[in-house]
Amino acid sequence: MHPKQTRLNFYLTYVIAAVGLFLITALFTLFGVYAERKISAFIQGRLGPTETGKFGTLQTLADILKLIQKELIVPAAADKLLFALAPGIIFVAVYLGFAALPWAPGLAPSKLNLGLYYIFAIISIETLGILMAGWGSNNKYSILGAMRSAAQIISYEIPAGFALISVVMIAQTLNLQDIAAQQGILSTEKVKFLGYWDITSAGGLFAWNIFRAPHLIIAFVIYFIASLAESNRAPFDIPEAESELVSGFHTEYSGLRFALIFLAEYAMMFLVSMVGAILFLGAWNTPLPNIGSVHLATCTTGTVWGIIWITIKTLALVGVQMWIRWTLPRLRVDQLMNLCWKVLTPLAFACMLISGIWRLWLM
Repeated sequence: MHPKQTRLNFYLTYVIAAVGLFLITALFTLFGVYAERKISAFIQGRLGPTETGKFGTLQTLADILKLIQKELIVPAAADKLLFALAPGIIFVAVYLGFAALPWAPGLAPSKLNLGLYYIFAIISIETLGILMAGWGSNNKYSILGAMRSAAQIISYEIPAGFALISVVMIAQTLNLQDIAAQQGILSTEKVKFLGYWDITSAGGLFAWNIFRAPHLIIAFVIYFIASLAESNRAPFDIPEAESELVSGFHTEYSGLRFALIFLAEYAMMFLVSMVGAILFLGAWNTPLPNIGSVHLATCTTGTVWGIIWITIKTLALVGVQMWIRWTLPRLRVDQLMNLCWKVLTPLAFACMLISGIWRLWLM
């Protein structure tokens, strides 16, 4: 094949992958907003959307179509460049994190050896976009929300990082494909449990990291709580706190710019949930045991079944995020910081220490 044609195919592949990931993000947001409205309605004893489409299924689509037609209003005293760039930076920072996520064996947009490190680094750029949005709006509510968000995200990256390192120390790799493969079902695999006895050829749930090294259950809970704060989700939604700051850092945004910020929030929910599923809950691997026809029926090495399993696990975690939002009250700033520095960080550090001992003495 001609070198120019090869280069064209190379670029075309990445364009298709980028467009595909954006469509997945957009479709998830449509589904997620509708699901959250119905979940909140169920918890509060309401019906939720009912009028637009069957059971209100088209309500979110109608809202988005209305939103993108709205005028892009820029406050007169705003820093116009920062104000315009911020929504794009917030969304792109989250969107780029999807590049390293494996969906099935051998199926990942970009096969990075440092995939976990890349994701953790790239989503940190979102903080920069939030600060730009708050400062560029020249609004006291916006800047207060941006400062809260930056402090919250930077603080909760510490326990989240320690929790992830706990997994990395057990897996001995930052490659998400390898971490996922280690939790698969292999007839020759021996899974140590508590360092004393092995589960051979059964696999399933017992091959997942939270069962291979049970202290990782605590690390998973720490990561999940920190991911709520990273996503600015309740009870850690003080950067938006409607009762205090109107809408926080995106108070002044409208139209397509607001839609990008909204899209970034739901994309972040999906991203952190999928990372949690990959690192702790077996990734694309089935929870069913490798016993006779059960193993053959689940097609654990197949691409289609891999996508199905990881999607189910990810959406289950997203559902818990939504459930928590409409169940728990918002924390105060002092409560939020106390939880991070006095509870989660010491526990996450202890998990990391146990992972080191576990790896050296028990594996």
